[in-house]
Amino acid sequence: WTGRCRGAGSMWASPSGGRAQFFTGWWIIIDAAVVYPTNKDMNHAFHTCGVMSTIAFFMINAVSNGQVRGDGYSEGCLGRTGARIWLFIGFMLMFGSLIASMWILFGAYVVPKSDVYPGLAVFFQNALIFFSSLIYKFGRTEELWA
Repeated sequence: WTGRCRGAGSMWASPSGGRAQFFTGWWIIIDAAVVYPTNKDMNHAFHTCGVMSTIAFFMINAVSNGQVRGDGYSEGCLGRTGARIWLFIGFMLMFGSLIASMWILFGAYVVPKSDVYPGLAVFFQNALIFFSSLIYKFGRTEELWA
């Protein structure tokens, strides 16, 4: 099992840490939705950021690094170019969701001086999914039996 992670020194930087971050992000937003169930306290449309971030998580991790480099991958819709476009769109969705969650935090909760916890929950959900996506993508090796 040693050598599977690229220099991961702690649990949060390992693939199991990525799973824990993804789970924690969704746990935080579910907690906020339970504590603030009305649309007045926490607008239900704010959950869109987390859903888009989760879709981007799967898009980013559906493409292997070998497909992006073009190592023996020529089939598919567009080959290496298609894999790169898919990865680029996934990262754009991820960054867009993270920026939108910051906008929600400050625009809907900090500036109006209302209870900040729902905005923090939306932000932390997207930030944790973002970091877990990076850990899954770049923090592991992709050889089958390494």
